[in-house]
Amino acid sequence: MPLLLYSAPWCRDCREAKKFLEKYQISYTEIDIESSPGAADELISHVGKRAIPQFVLNGKWIQPYRPGKGFLHEEMNELFGVADAKPATLAASQIVTIPK
Repeated sequence: MPLLLYSAPWCRDCREAKKFLEKYQISYTEIDIESSPGAADELISHVGKRAIPQFVLNGKWIQPYRPGKGFLHEEMNELFGVADAKPATLAASQIVTIPK
């Protein structure tokens, strides 16, 4: 089942959700609640309000952000099985002290 993204052009968190999906090459179908007839009503019938963005994956509605916190990168990385590369750390034996 394809991933659906309910969004709107004015929604900052929606743009962040799209950037996330595109970064990891996760295909999706975007449903603009402003221009798709019945989309806003569908959203409200499932989540009780016009809270966007919303992912629909395998019939499950997922809110990929939290008000005041923004897009939930860690949770979405886990959900989709993707991860950001972590910066390399130096082992103690690799640290060089430069004399003054």
